[in-house]
Amino acid sequence: MFDENTGKPLDKTYLEMNLPRYLQKDLDAYKAGNQEDSLAMEPLWYNLYATINEALNEDDISDEIAKYLRNKYLFKKMGEMND
Repeated sequence: MFDENTGKPLDKTYLEMNLPRYLQKDLDAYKAGNQEDSLAMEPLWYNLYATINEALNEDDISDEIAKYLRNKYLFKKMGEMND
């Protein structure tokens, strides 16, 4: 399914494909920590946040990808943490 206004897919998971290696590494670490309900989530959160910003500032990802990753992984509601 596609957005009628933008023509882009409604399923935004395609934005996670072909990320820069350094960003993928921190995203994978964050996901692994989140799966384990780790006490080390705070540093992983900050690392991922900083890496998203770095990738955006270096033009390695678009603003759309940065917003998608932040919303999906960093700023979601507490009840959705293991989705």
